[in-house]
Amino acid sequence: MDIIAAVARGADAPFTVEAATLRPPGPGEVLVRVVAAGICHTDLSARRNFPADLPIVLGHEGAGVVEAVGDGVTAVATGDHVLVTYSSCGACRYCAAGHPGYCAEWVVRNGGRFGEQSPLRVGGEPVVGGFFGQSSFASHIVTGVRNLVRVGPDVNLTRTAAFGCGIQTGAGAVANVLRPPAGATVAIFGTGGVGMAALLAARALGAGTVVAVDIAPARLELARALGADVVVDGAEPDVAARIADATHGGVSHALDTTGLAPVIAQAIDALAPLGTLALVALGEPTLPIEVAKLIGQGKTLRGCLEGDGDPQHFLPVLLDWFRRGLFPMDRLIRTYPLGKINDAVADCASGAVVKPVLTFE
Repeated sequence: MDIIAAVARGADAPFTVEAATLRPPGPGEVLVRVVAAGICHTDLSARRNFPADLPIVLGHEGAGVVEAVGDGVTAVATGDHVLVTYSSCGACRYCAAGHPGYCAEWVVRNGGRFGEQSPLRVGGEPVVGGFFGQSSFASHIVTGVRNLVRVGPDVNLTRTAAFGCGIQTGAGAVANVLRPPAGATVAIFGTGGVGMAALLAARALGAGTVVAVDIAPARLELARALGADVVVDGAEPDVAARIADATHGGVSHALDTTGLAPVIAQAIDALAPLGTLALVALGEPTLPIEVAKLIGQGKTLRGCLEGDGDPQHFLPVLLDWFRRGLFPMDRLIRTYPLGKINDAVADCASGAVVKPVLTFE
């Protein structure tokens, strides 16, 4: 079928919106008309890493309406409204244990499909498609059943599209990994889309003092408006000491969304004894860690991918919080038509917008 898609042709080239063709869904696959798609830093990182001679359609926070299903598909039907998330096999020991973010087939299922395996063609030639099992910077996608979370027709797909990755990453890191008890102290380092989602999750779970750290005054102002009790300028000296003073000795739980070694060091120092820091950003390839600070005070450092939850169970939690006003997505997102994707990317890079969302209607 004929569609339109935003094609990336190398790190230094702007996205180009082009006519494309998409094959029909095969067995176990679903055709979805995309209503909205969030832009995530992972999309922009992938664009930097893919060579220009491998054009790719990115996008992995889609939301839309099912238009057709392939053989054997019974979980969704034509007309269903769906959020689209990452792909997983559903059969390995990690998926079976409720941790599909660590699926044994993660790379194969989410890294994109090349050559004749790609469902997408531009100018008659294959482009890399199926990024995170979807490639949702396009008017239509062919995706797998396990990528889909069915939602009610009353759900605002534009407001909730980002739940598929960025929002569940931040919120899940708090709700599923850190699990702060009511009254706990929590620090969020970096208040982009992932960090803001983490802040809102901490508030929804009844955390006591929530600290937001960033270097952008506008984001710190928004963080305070969304429930941060303490905001700290990360560019100021003695960040950890300021957090310790504000929380009477340090925080019990912390999340880093920056991936920057100096920030992670600040986060470790900001932990109280027996505190836990979770990492979600792929920034520095290696980190210099003062092991004595972990051992001597019983601190825990751990990684977390995609919020370490099963989207089939966790996205409904986010939707419930959204309905109850605990996730005011209107405060986080700005919408752009697909033709303005380069403006959306620029605003994301400059920090002018927390979470850009592309629209197709």
